[in-house]
Amino acid sequence: MIRAAGTISRVGLVRATGFTGATISTVVRRLIDDGLVLETGRAESTGGKRRVLLQLNQSSRFAVGVHLDHAGITYVLTNLGGSVVARMSRAGVGTDDPPAVVARMATEVDALIDGAGIDRSRILGLGLVAPGPMNQTSSMRLVPPAMRHWEHFRLDRELLAATRLPVVLDNDATAAALGEHWSGDVGGTATFAAIYMGTGIGSGLMVNGITFRGASGNAGEIGHICLDANGPECWCGARGCTEVLAGPGAVVAAARADAALAAEAGLAADAAEERPRRLADFAAVTRAALRGNAAARELLENSAGHLAVAARTLANIMDLDQMVLTGPSLAIAGSIYLPVVQRELDRAFFSRATHPVTVRLSRSAATAPAIGAAALVLQAELVPLREGLRLPGNLADAEPGGVSATR
Repeated sequence: MIRAAGTISRVGLVRATGFTGATISTVVRRLIDDGLVLETGRAESTGGKRRVLLQLNQSSRFAVGVHLDHAGITYVLTNLGGSVVARMSRAGVGTDDPPAVVARMATEVDALIDGAGIDRSRILGLGLVAPGPMNQTSSMRLVPPAMRHWEHFRLDRELLAATRLPVVLDNDATAAALGEHWSGDVGGTATFAAIYMGTGIGSGLMVNGITFRGASGNAGEIGHICLDANGPECWCGARGCTEVLAGPGAVVAAARADAALAAEAGLAADAAEERPRRLADFAAVTRAALRGNAAARELLENSAGHLAVAARTLANIMDLDQMVLTGPSLAIAGSIYLPVVQRELDRAFFSRATHPVTVRLSRSAATAPAIGAAALVLQAELVPLREGLRLPGNLADAEPGGVSATR
């Protein structure tokens, strides 16, 4: 409540929580003793004694967030308020063996913490997010083909052993939505969707301030909504999915098929290089479009049109009034995608006569999954009963999925 309010008095906490004054006094004293909360001046007088205001001590604790992808690994260190204090990007997992990648990640996490000059005892834990749906029994994901060798790797246990930090795992799109909510970039809206595009497409859902994960942690997979039942086959086994029609891979493949565009954009000629180069080539196509290449813009607007239909489907199902476009690919091409998605929702959203759907581009689209990964740690620490999660403190505590239930 103190975090959400920014500043609030003990009396304000009593009103907001329904707890007794004595309970609030006891809990606040413990939070102050733990260094989590500070007294910060007094409120304006309303005729009686001026009330002491409380606020979160944002520099008292920190969290590490890691976005793991075959195209790159992004690291962030955030304070207790979710603000980024350090970040770095490194080479992706490629075809490297998982144990070698984990060893490299542990070294890079140490460098991130040491470079920021933060005492390791103030690090609450490490959140790690990756593409693909969660496999609850193996603690890893049913991943896209490029990361198939990670499918049954016990990433939570191995990373905990390598870093000696509590580890939480989740889907990158879900984490991106949580990061938007935690940072306060969505204002007072507690229910919204984050439409995510990196090397693939997904979405994260926040409902009344709580991350909606579904029965197995895989809610929001709009990348695998069928837009064309007779369309091309997707890696998931279905046909005509949003991802296979609109994803960066589809844009790059179409651009390569246009010799003139491929030459202007400087795309890799060898299709075998597609996966490791996907984001780089997508960025090259986007730059060509922004320079005025009509063929490149047409490809991107066609992709945006497919994404817009999937976004409208999600908005209709959830009756949303706000969407955020985020992820590395939309950090690159968001200026092209946003107006297309907004027009589709303005034109055909089912409840448009009742309320509009506002679409905006995330201010931290490129690093949103990593920021959300750190927010997973902060939320697991500060909101355990609401989210039903706690951070595992050691190897014995780590359960499939990297989190443990408290209820």
